[in-house]
Amino acid sequence: MEFLAQVVDFFLHLDKHLADIITEYGTLTYLILFLIVFTETGLVVMPLLPGDSLLFATGALAASTGALNPWIVIPLLIVAALMGDNVNYFVGKFLGSTIKKRERILFFKREYLEQTEAFYQKHGGKTVIMARFIPIVRTIAPFVAGAGSMTYSRYILFCVVGALLWVPTLTMLGFFFGNLPIVKKNFELVIFGIIGLSVLPMVWQFVKAKFMTPKA
Repeated sequence: MEFLAQVVDFFLHLDKHLADIITEYGTLTYLILFLIVFTETGLVVMPLLPGDSLLFATGALAASTGALNPWIVIPLLIVAALMGDNVNYFVGKFLGSTIKKRERILFFKREYLEQTEAFYQKHGGKTVIMARFIPIVRTIAPFVAGAGSMTYSRYILFCVVGALLWVPTLTMLGFFFGNLPIVKKNFELVIFGIIGLSVLPMVWQFVKAKFMTPKA
């Protein structure tokens, strides 16, 4: 329980913890940020690391402290996201045939893979871009794309577009708005708001499928 409390505290006070990291590690903070984004997007078993809120807090601290250069942070984290996605995609491609032969590997059921494949076929590459902005889904989506039928040439195009939208948007929102007094005073609420907005598309799809789709 103590570990869980520490994790929750880290998420809710990400700005303060990130400031402590900058103070202690200096320029190595760039590497730490790179590894966090790479791990969240590249390791399918690590979907709960902060993504959106980390980018927002990074932008805010870049503006307030000057210790982080946004012209370094943004390209660096775009590369981290793309590298993570590529690792995740090819791991999925490697394990895809195995998942299809078995009922489950880890928390991946064959049924889920088939449903996601159908979703990709229906909505196309825009799904990859949308997934980038949804916590947990952005970690799982590259794996499923690789395990499914989406070709790499098609996947990487939308993957790059998603990364180019995700990293600069969240980082610059933090840069321009993260240091407003009302935001700094209510940073925990801002984090909850970011998470809420991020998962809203997923909730909407669930509600739409559950209650609004006509039953045969």
